Order: sequence, then C-alpha cells, then structure tokens
Amino acid sequence: MNARTEPAEAGPSATARPPLVREILLVVGLFLVYKFGRQLATGHTAEAYRNAGRVWDWERTLHLPGEGSVQSLLLHGDTLAHIANTYYATVHFPATVAFLVWLYLKRPAHYVWARRVLAALTGAALVLHLVFPLAPPRMLAAAGLVDTAKVYGPSVYGPPQTDTLSNQFAAMPSLHFGWALMVAIGLIVATRSHWRWLWLLHPLVTLVVIVGTANHYWMDALVAAALLGIALAITHPPHRTAATAGRAQEKLAPAEPQENVLVGAVR
Repeated sequence: MNARTEPAEAGPSATARPPLVREILLVVGLFLVYKFGRQLATGHTAEAYRNAGRVWDWERTLHLPGEGSVQSLLLHGDTLAHIANTYYATVHFPATVAFLVWLYLKRPAHYVWARRVLAALTGAALVLHLVFPLAPPRMLAAAGLVDTAKVYGPSVYGPPQTDTLSNQFAAMPSLHFGWALMVAIGLIVATRSHWRWLWLLHPLVTLVVIVGTANHYWMDALVAAALLGIALAITHPPHRTAATAGRAQEKLAPAEPQENVLVGAVR
C-alpha cells in the first residue's frame, strides 16, 4: 500500500524525534509491565468460565452473529485454518512494532501520539483483564467451536494448566483487534495517499481471524474498539507545524493575476 510521505520539515518548527534509547526502554518497559500484569489474572479459572457464559448469553441477547458462522468459513479446508492461525500468531506484534518504527523515523509527532494512545489502550485492557477474567470461546463448551490452532496449527498456547508464558483467561478486550485498528487509524492520519484507507483491511482481517479461530468473542473486539475510542479522545493528536501550515496556506492562496506579473516585470 502506498503511504506517500511529505517533504521533510526543517528548522525549529519541525518536531524533534524523541531519543531512541529512551523510547526503546519505554516501549519495552510498558510491554513487560503488561505481560507480567496479565499473570496476576491467572488462577481465576472458575470465574473466567462463568464470565464466558455471561458473554455468550449477552451476545445472543444482542442478536450478534454466532462466532461459528465465521469459523465455518475457515473450516472448508486445512489451508485456510492454518493461514488464519499463522496470521494470529505472527502478524499482531511485528505489525505494531513496524508501525511504531515507521512513525518514529518518518512522523515523529505522530509517533508520540500513537505511542501514548497504545499505552492508554493497553493499560485499560490490563485493568479489564484483572477485573473480568474471561475464557475464550474455544474453551467454552456451549459455543461448540473448534480450537483451530490445536487441530490445524500453529498454536501459540500450551495447555492452560501448564502455560506459564501467557494468560489464556484474558480474552476481553482483544488487543489483537485494538492494536490492529490503531495501526490502521495511525497510518491513515499520518499519510496522504488516496490508498491509505486500505489499511483498514488489517483490522478487518484481524477481526475475522480472532473470531474464526475461536480465540475471541465479538464483544472482545467491540470493547477494544470502545477503549481505543476513549484513548483517542483523551490523547491530543499531533499539531500541525508552522512549516506545514505555511505550505497549506501557499496551496490555498489565489494565484496572482498574470497581467500583474507582467506589469511588475516591466517596472
């Protein structure tokens, strides 16, 4: 997808790029806090299953489509299910890192804004994981769904009883979807290409994948989108610099009549 860039801004009006080492430490630190924080929600298995039943009932009350309708699309053959599992396992984190790196190098002001939004979203998600542990639909017998990662591979999770690297009872909200949606929004805001709206395919594909693989409920994505909306609302977007405003004014200014130019040249 074409992410057309604008001319680099020079001078004091240009946004200074944050120190690289500080940003690496900050992003890694936030990620580790989140990963270790999720572990605090482990050990609430019974509550997680009760909440799963509640979410399933809420979705039926709201007449949301069954997750099985999406999964059935992936189960026509082993290939689609395997591709979906691979997407779930390999795209989420690298795509978000690549997004932040590109913004850091090309759009420093947008990078600071996006990092703050992602930090707010992730922090809110951690709180919800702690207060509302939730078993994913692949673990809910009433859902009647297939654990596609276990059947078709690849799988990023081990048995819940022995998996010490991840908390599988933290389905709501889905950061797979929340981060993907922020990546799309961030690139749409930071670029000017007419094709930039195609970045919305990333969260759309992610939504199909997380639901179709039975790793998340529809409501996990809805709650993630709501939290992201709040994070965007409370985080100030990047301001236009003086240099950018000057270029915009030049584009909007009416052209000088040709006869005035000729008269000036004669004088």
